[in-house]
Amino acid sequence: MTLPCFKAYDIRGRVPEELDAALAERIGAGTASLLGPGPIVLGRDIRLSSPELQAALEKGFTGSGRDVIDIGLCGTEEVYFQTFHRQAAGGVMVTASHNPMGYNGMKLVREHARPISGDTGLFDVREFAAGTAALPSGTGQVRSDTDKTAYIQHLLGYVDVAKLKPLKVVVNAGNGGAGLVIDELAPHLPFEFIRIQHEPDGSFPNGIPNPLLPENRAATADAVRAHGADFGIAWDGDFDRCFFFDSKGEFIEGYYLVGLLAVALLKRSPGGKIIHDPRLTWNTVEMVKQAGGMPIMSKTGHAFIKERMRAEDAIYGGEMSAHHYFRDFAYCDSGMIPWLLIAELVSQTGTSLGDLVADRMRAFPCSGEINFRVDDAKATVARVLAHYAGQSPQLDHTDGVSVEFDSWRFNLRSSNTEPLLRLNVETRADADLLRARSEELTALIGGQAPQH
Repeated sequence: MTLPCFKAYDIRGRVPEELDAALAERIGAGTASLLGPGPIVLGRDIRLSSPELQAALEKGFTGSGRDVIDIGLCGTEEVYFQTFHRQAAGGVMVTASHNPMGYNGMKLVREHARPISGDTGLFDVREFAAGTAALPSGTGQVRSDTDKTAYIQHLLGYVDVAKLKPLKVVVNAGNGGAGLVIDELAPHLPFEFIRIQHEPDGSFPNGIPNPLLPENRAATADAVRAHGADFGIAWDGDFDRCFFFDSKGEFIEGYYLVGLLAVALLKRSPGGKIIHDPRLTWNTVEMVKQAGGMPIMSKTGHAFIKERMRAEDAIYGGEMSAHHYFRDFAYCDSGMIPWLLIAELVSQTGTSLGDLVADRMRAFPCSGEINFRVDDAKATVARVLAHYAGQSPQLDHTDGVSVEFDSWRFNLRSSNTEPLLRLNVETRADADLLRARSEELTALIGGQAPQH
């Protein structure tokens, strides 16, 4: 039996065609056999199919003799936190993040919230789940514990609450799970929260929460402008990514937040190492070096970033896709820690978020990620490289191919999850050059209308 729901980093598929309760129970048993001794943390997002899949996973765990700590409705980072905080054997989050309606999935970690991916056991789970071996019939116990106190206190530890100013902040949970955490944080913070699409609702009355899509940004931007907010934040459904809007309601590319957060953390850990992805690099590298840190490039993807962070003992890792990783958070990504750090930065500097990034955006304008559907990715990349070969660019193959000239660079890589080529272009303080090179590359790749 083939199981297309098993991906390189996690499990995602259509329910029930590709992922149902029977398969979830086998995934639970397979995961239990992979982990060391101890209980397993289990949480779920707000999708309507998540409770059934969670119950089936529990059955697979307890049948394997494992005790389960059920933390209920939560975000992916809460499973990470509770796994390392409770020194559990591992954890599973039932979530499809920003996938379309009708999908669900799972993210798996072992002890210390280390990711379980295709290289570290996920395909062993797939092999068991696809087999016909009888499921074990143990008697593990389930303990429900939805108390978020320790997690909330951990989040608050990243900022000096006494020095925060009474900012007005728009928060858009997209009817995902982020609103539950905002409500727990609110009594501890001096902020005025403007809550929109706040209530968890697995029917997604306002559409799937994915602020990376331009069409999903208007609600947050409009609310920022209407309320005169200092900035806005929007999350995806399981809130492991957060997205920022300045006081004018303008969306800020995640790339520019990486440098900003790196500098903030280097003030606390001078000389620290910062991990970044290869898609857009110049701004991050310059800001990290100016702040006395050491920039280190890693292949894109949470499993690669976390592995490199552990190897380097890096204090922070950032991807332009709005994933931000923190050493003190067991090297895991969080969608809550970044906005708290940004709020502290705005409070302490007296400078708006827009002004904090404006100079950087002018210094290193970027295209944002442009996606192309192509029939033959390898042939397309070869054609692009052949075009620029005579210009003697510097090449780097850390992830896809990065092509660098004195005044501009681009990264072209195949998606890990879709039949897409992803393009990112940046220049040195030259928006006209950015536009010209982006158009040139679009024509070389195939000339089809790009898909964001």
